[in-house]
Amino acid sequence: MQIIDGKATAAAIKAEIRNDVEAILASGGRAPHLAAVLVGHDGGSETYVRNKVLACEACGFRSTLLRFENNITEEELLAVVQELNADDTVDGFIVQLPLPGHIDEQKVTEAILPEKDVDGFHPVNVGRMAIGLPAFISATPLGILTLLQRYGIETRGRNVVILGRSNIVGKPMAALMMQKQYGDATVTVLHSHSGNIADECRRADILIAAIGSPAFVTADMVKPGAVVIDVGTTRVPDASRSGGFRLQGDVDFQTVSPICSAITPVPGGVGPMTICMLMLNTLLAYRRRAKSLS
Repeated sequence: MQIIDGKATAAAIKAEIRNDVEAILASGGRAPHLAAVLVGHDGGSETYVRNKVLACEACGFRSTLLRFENNITEEELLAVVQELNADDTVDGFIVQLPLPGHIDEQKVTEAILPEKDVDGFHPVNVGRMAIGLPAFISATPLGILTLLQRYGIETRGRNVVILGRSNIVGKPMAALMMQKQYGDATVTVLHSHSGNIADECRRADILIAAIGSPAFVTADMVKPGAVVIDVGTTRVPDASRSGGFRLQGDVDFQTVSPICSAITPVPGGVGPMTICMLMLNTLLAYRRRAKSLS
């Protein structure tokens, strides 16, 4: 059994990005610039945005964090988005989700210019990705693809089962895995109303779990020799940890790892790759903008 080390892979990719940025600076260019908008004080969002800022530093990017309280109005937030759209020094930006209930998240997402949508959530990017046109691919699916490629895991013609149909992971992952230039695989998507979930999972050569249900995938659901990608990150109580909790994936690692050929751990698997792919998208946004202005 092989551990698919997302932390080490992400560190290697960030070093590659930094080399590219140093070459850009040496040729007289400027550092790519990523901005992040954070509304409120959600603990998970705070951590995620802080890690993005650190990743920018590691890659040699310029980063800007714009903070707002929960009482910001939808109109005010949309005005911030328009300012970032118009700022020629900003190559890409994200509006960290979730947003307060009084703000329409989809409306905010659609207000972001597709060419600055480095999260890959805008319908234009989603649509272009779905039909195989150049687009920003959302970070988690792109991170999974990159891990499979870097570990030499063959996807062409394989049976890929995806647990979960979210717009952020499940749906784009399925679209990418079906496409010839990416996965070129046979794909099954399972969700809460699917029947015979365990039987369908056992057919998978590659099983991708992204349902947010701790330890849902057990050993009896996995075919011996399968590759297992665990996207889940749920905080579960753990009195032995200083914070009183630990991160648990959607896969029961202890029982599944002995029977699979390769598996991502939680933490240290898909998570670090998600932020790393955001950096890669930001570099791509910079290059596209630089080319359009030349």
